[in-house]
Amino acid sequence: MKKLIALFVLAFPMASQADYLDVIASKMTGACSMAKYLQIVKDFNEQWGKSHNYRVEILVPQQSADVQTFYWVGRAANAEAFGKGLDEWNAAQADANSGPAKLMARFRECTSSSSRAGFMTY
Repeated sequence: MKKLIALFVLAFPMASQADYLDVIASKMTGACSMAKYLQIVKDFNEQWGKSHNYRVEILVPQQSADVQTFYWVGRAANAEAFGKGLDEWNAAQADANSGPAKLMARFRECTSSSSRAGFMTY
């Protein structure tokens, strides 16, 4: 039986899974500290990210030509899932009392973004 399973695994290639990474370069505004910003990111992960299978980490440079720029790295299962979540996030911005709109207002107080890029991982 073990040989049959091994043969099956070798004979049929496994499907590869490619995550989608959403990378945003930002700088802190004068109205915010990194600690405050990281709390907003934590709230985002708990209030929005968890329910939309999107997880954010923040890359803070320790050595870089530009130590003031930090990076939002959001991870989704794939580009389709990312796009669907982004559409929902953007639609929710129309209601100033929605959770996403309140989170976005907090982000805008803290940061100014200079670029955004998307990547697939393999």
